[in-house]
Amino acid sequence: MEIGKYSIDLVQTGHFGLDGGAMFGVVPKPLWEKHIPADEKNRIILGARMPVLRSGSRTILIDTGIGEFWDDKFEEIYAVDHSQHDLFSSLKSVNVKPEEVTDVILTHLHFDHTGGSVIRENGKWLPAFPNAKYHINKKQFDWAKEPSFKDKASFAQERFLPLAKEGLVSYFEGDTFLDDEIELLEANGHTFGHVVVKLKDSSNSYLFCSDLIPTAAHVPLPYLMGFDLQPVLTVEEKTRFLKHALEENTTLLFQHDTVYAGATLKSGSKGIETDKLFR
Repeated sequence: MEIGKYSIDLVQTGHFGLDGGAMFGVVPKPLWEKHIPADEKNRIILGARMPVLRSGSRTILIDTGIGEFWDDKFEEIYAVDHSQHDLFSSLKSVNVKPEEVTDVILTHLHFDHTGGSVIRENGKWLPAFPNAKYHINKKQFDWAKEPSFKDKASFAQERFLPLAKEGLVSYFEGDTFLDDEIELLEANGHTFGHVVVKLKDSSNSYLFCSDLIPTAAHVPLPYLMGFDLQPVLTVEEKTRFLKHALEENTTLLFQHDTVYAGATLKSGSKGIETDKLFR
């Protein structure tokens, strides 16, 4: 894949499990399990797909996956699995060294999106990409430091506070362009200051949906996550982003789908739906 001056690789950084009911909210299990079956603990297995963008002067990552250095209890609860893929081996597979990364866009600071942003050495948390600027929405950063009772378990502050301590965070507010081809668009339904990333040139357009539309199964409007702080707003945002994506012939890129990397869209009898899915 290419966008403007950037080549794009989509790499998996690992797998983990979350409760299927939480991932699909009010949608009944007999409906959502047709798309993603659950294990004996009602967890569905999710991926942590990471776009890697490279130009002559920049190497950019979008999110860093769940990362490593978790305790045994955490890994058992969330079925963390790096047996097939992990962040650094996946980067190596596309010939990227950690010190070569110039930018990391963090769509939000939930542990499964920013866990790989740091490493642990000699009892200290250190930036995994020491030469990179970590781009974080200021609204999200402030919320993640003092989250609500509902969502505080979604944040692991040791995974992002060291970045700020080292002076590596570049804050932004609202919708903003990181580059001519890279636009960061705020979508607050899932969490405050969450962003989706639009990659566009004169010929192609991609939307990295993050947790606005985490899998192909979440394209239909009623398929919302129970994790969303403002689900009514999520519906409004999905409606708007899907409408624009259909009008602009934009390809969706899914972060958490273990099978499909993305999809084009079409109008169907029940609204906007997936057209062509690709792996």
